[in-house]
Amino acid sequence: MSRNVILYIATSLDGYIADQNGGVDWLHQFEGYHDFGYHEFMETIDTTLMGRRTYEHVLQLADEFPYRDKTNYVFSTTQTGSNEHVQFTKEAPEAFIESLKKQRGKDIWIVGGASLLKDFIALDLIDEFKIFTMPVLLGDGIPLFERPLEEKKLSLKEVKQYGDVIESTYIK
Repeated sequence: MSRNVILYIATSLDGYIADQNGGVDWLHQFEGYHDFGYHEFMETIDTTLMGRRTYEHVLQLADEFPYRDKTNYVFSTTQTGSNEHVQFTKEAPEAFIESLKKQRGKDIWIVGGASLLKDFIALDLIDEFKIFTMPVLLGDGIPLFERPLEEKKLSLKEVKQYGDVIESTYIK
């Protein structure tokens, strides 16, 4: 079975993944109601991908790195090597994903950030988009997708509702 690259991400109703300062505290108001399928999703992946700024932000959000039981790659133009949690890579995304998909394993989660997502979308590397629309308007912040963005036709696979939160899953 082929490994899929999956974007699993929350966005405000007006399309922002973080506030103007890069914060995601606005998401905390939705905690406690549901885990929005997060734990189930985490069982389906064994690899995470993220940009360097997203990696640094993840480190600030938690007392300990949250994906210790996964293989984690950080795309960076400035850092190389690895540490106890991640391997840094400067490899071109297309070749990197082609290599990963040839390996045995579970699905691959692209955590973010916006610049990496833009590259992955332009190269048609994301197989599935799991977008959680939160019932809040931020007004400004970091958009889900950097502009300009190439037009891509997707197909709706599934819609789930968790209280006031909608999970829309699209496939290419």
